[in-house]
Amino acid sequence: MKIMGIKKKRKIMKRRVSRSVRGDIALYLFLLVFVAVMMLPLIFAVNMSLKPLNELWLFPPRFFAVNPTLKNYYDLFRLMTDSWIPMSRYIFNTFFITIAGTAGHIILASMAAYPLSKYKFPGSNMIFRLIRSSLMFSGAVLAVPNYLVMSTLGLIDSYLSIIIPAFGSTLGLFLMKQFMDQMIPDELLKSADIDGATEWDKFWKIVMPIVKPAWLTLMIFSVQNLWNTGATPYIYTESKKTLPYALSQISLGGLSRAGIGAAISVIMILFPLMVFIISQSNIIETMATSGMKD
Repeated sequence: MKIMGIKKKRKIMKRRVSRSVRGDIALYLFLLVFVAVMMLPLIFAVNMSLKPLNELWLFPPRFFAVNPTLKNYYDLFRLMTDSWIPMSRYIFNTFFITIAGTAGHIILASMAAYPLSKYKFPGSNMIFRLIRSSLMFSGAVLAVPNYLVMSTLGLIDSYLSIIIPAFGSTLGLFLMKQFMDQMIPDELLKSADIDGATEWDKFWKIVMPIVKPAWLTLMIFSVQNLWNTGATPYIYTESKKTLPYALSQISLGGLSRAGIGAAISVIMILFPLMVFIISQSNIIETMATSGMKD
C-alpha cells in the first residue's frame, strides 16, 4: 500500500510538472510575440536608415531594406566632419547637460522629498498640493516663465539655462515623495536615531538605497528629456548648442537627405535606449529585493 501511495504521489508530481512546463512554454511564446511587436518600431527605424534613397520612396513601402547600405551613415559622418564647429563639441554639450541636469535633479528631488515624506511640519500638506497641481502644466506652458526667470538671472546663452530648470522639475519630487511614503517605515528611521545616526547618515545610507527603484526611474525620464532637447530658445552661441540641434540642421536639406534623417533618428535613440535597458534591469532587481514590512 505504501508503494502504491508513493507511485500515485509521483504521478501527481509528474502531472503538475508537465502542466507547469506547458504553461511556461505558452508564457514564453506569448512574451516572444509581445517583444516582437514592441520591437517593430525600432526594427523599422533601423531598416529605414539602411535603405538607399530610391527605396525610401517606393510605393507600396517595404518594411525591410532590399539592398541595405551604410551610405546614409557615411554621408552623415561626412557632413558632421565638414561642419565648422567640431561635432565632438556638440556631443560634449549634450552629455554635459544631460548628466549634470539628471544628477542634480535626482539629488535635489530626493533631498526635498525626504522631509516632506517623513517630517510633518506646518505647511507641508499645502506644499505637496502645490507640487501635485504643478504636474498638470505641460512644458510648453512653462517655456515663457522659464525664459523670463533665466533672463532675469543672466543665465541665457549658458548651460545653466537648461540645467537649472531641470533641477526644479516637480515630477521627481512627487515620485520620490510617494515612493518614500510606501517603502520606508517610520520605525526604521527611529531605530537609526537610537543607534545615533545623523540626518545625513539616514538619508544617504538608509533612504537612498531603499528608494533606488524610484531614482533609477527618474533617471530614465530625465535623460530622455534632456538628451532630446534642442536648447535653441535659451542658447544662441553655436559652440554651446546640443547634438539634436546640429543633427536637425543636417537633416533640413530636403528630400536628398531623407536617408540621413533616418540615420539621425537611430543615433538619437541609442543612448536613451541603453540607459533604459541598464536601469530597467536594476529596477527589477531592486524591486524584488528591497521590499520591507513594518
